Amino acid sequence: MKLSEAKQQFISSWGAFGTQWGINRTMAQIHALLLVSPDPITQDDIMEQLSISRGNVNMNIRDLISWSLVERIIVSGERREYFSAEKDIWKVATQIIKERKKRELDPMLKLLSQLENVDGDKKDKETKQFVDMIASIKKLGLSADKMLDVTIKAEENWFTGSILKMFK
Repeated sequence: MKLSEAKQQFISSWGAFGTQWGINRTMAQIHALLLVSPDPITQDDIMEQLSISRGNVNMNIRDLISWSLVERIIVSGERREYFSAEKDIWKVATQIIKERKKRELDPMLKLLSQLENVDGDKKDKETKQFVDMIASIKKLGLSADKMLDVTIKAEENWFTGSILKMFK
């Protein structure tokens, strides 16, 4: 397979994978392009290589920057802005975990804490079922939260070693 074909397949596939971790396809494709680009590239380069509009590139680059997956690079003597993706895939993975946790798990845990304090007779069958289910979901969410915190704080070598030990 030629490099250009492999690169295009990676960009296309990363775009599809991105929808699984909470970002849109175009945002993931831009991220993929920046991941495999050895040097920072401009918005015009992104537009040309992915055949997307300036507005689409601009909006998705802003989102990637807010996720801390991409940074804006200022090149001395250049008027154009350049962009580069974090190349350390461990950092990319932990940043995605942080963002998903912040956007999905944290709000769910906050809601469950509010729902736990429902008014009503705790001996009533319906109230008891509701409170028990909320508590059960919250317990699972808190366990996931702790696990994600450990993963985020872990170093790559420790994490990989721990995973390998589990499979032995």
